[in-house]
Amino acid sequence: MKYAVLSLFPEICDAYFASSLMAKAVKAGIVEYRAINIRDYAYDKHRSCDDAPYGGGAGMLMRAEPLGRALEAVGAAKKGICPDIASGALDSPRVIYLSPSGRPFNQELARELAGAKDLAIICGRYEGIDQRIIDAYVDDEISVGDYVLSSGEAAALIIIDATYRLLDQVITPASLDEESFSGGLLEYPQYTRPEIYDTLRVPEVLISGHHENIRRWRLEKRVEKTLALRPDLIRRGEERHLFDEETRKIIEQKRRGMCGEGER
Repeated sequence: MKYAVLSLFPEICDAYFASSLMAKAVKAGIVEYRAINIRDYAYDKHRSCDDAPYGGGAGMLMRAEPLGRALEAVGAAKKGICPDIASGALDSPRVIYLSPSGRPFNQELARELAGAKDLAIICGRYEGIDQRIIDAYVDDEISVGDYVLSSGEAAALIIIDATYRLLDQVITPASLDEESFSGGLLEYPQYTRPEIYDTLRVPEVLISGHHENIRRWRLEKRVEKTLALRPDLIRRGEERHLFDEETRKIIEQKRRGMCGEGER
């Protein structure tokens, strides 16, 4: 996977690629990273990358010329110019612009993006970027949440972290299979040593050595946690028929239990 991050402050992202699992992935050749300083493509003497918006309004807007040149430097192509690029016959990065106006980012979209060979991520600043760049180059306008950040770099790292960890050889597949959002459920509670902390004990089932009971307990806890914290995930899973018969029965059992508690 190749990541190109287009930013006015690329040093914000540099440390991330030199740390922890990401550093190992880069060293192993699983991930490639390019930090593109948009100012390097502003050719006036002040290296200006922003200007006041047409029509007035508060704040400044990132200019089209330097950003367009930076995109072309990473191999991005304008939409509609080359049918071969549009069909995937030629290599061109999938261009992402991070914006509160974009479609919501979730695990499903992370898996989709992890399947791309090459991502170019535009980090906005100020009031955003000139719409003509979005119209000409951007494939995906994505929001990481219903809130506003001061810059796109933090959002870019969310996209990168959620996608690179899904690549082969980065994380053990078994770890991915049971984490939150896999199979439409949140992850079960986890415990480690000591067996007793303060007055709180590890659940007996987890130290019983009975693998089937542990598997069942974990599934029940996943359902219980998802019903309590993210019932929307349960509804979506039911609509998409994600759950097997065992999980469906546990969901109904937990729902009845929750209704019973509410009646007392």
